[in-house]
Amino acid sequence: MKGGGLYSIIMIVVLFGLMYFMMIRPQKKQQQQWQNMINNLKKGDHVITRGGLHGVIDSIDKANKTVTLDCDGIFLTFSLNAIGNVQSAPAAQQAQPAAKEEKAAEPAKEEKADSQAEDKETK
Repeated sequence: MKGGGLYSIIMIVVLFGLMYFMMIRPQKKQQQQWQNMINNLKKGDHVITRGGLHGVIDSIDKANKTVTLDCDGIFLTFSLNAIGNVQSAPAAQQAQPAAKEEKAAEPAKEEKADSQAEDKETK
């Protein structure tokens, strides 16, 4: 019986150790990364809120823990906790022309499909 009790205690300690390394430690690491991101915010950064709203930081009030975002001319004030991700400004600007190129390519695809359909009708 003594060996069985010792075995149970060792298993519980091992399970707590695994739980710490699999759940608690990564969560703390992620929280520290987020805190560093929040501490490094500056005016002009492109951010995405946890709700999915994209905007540019207009001002940061560290005392009240709020940030004002410029969303296409509409200024909204959020808690710093609402900031989910920071995008680098060049990456955000590169994404906009890429989207325009995709829209420009769509009509070309439609024209090609129309010309192929006309070719089939003539045959």
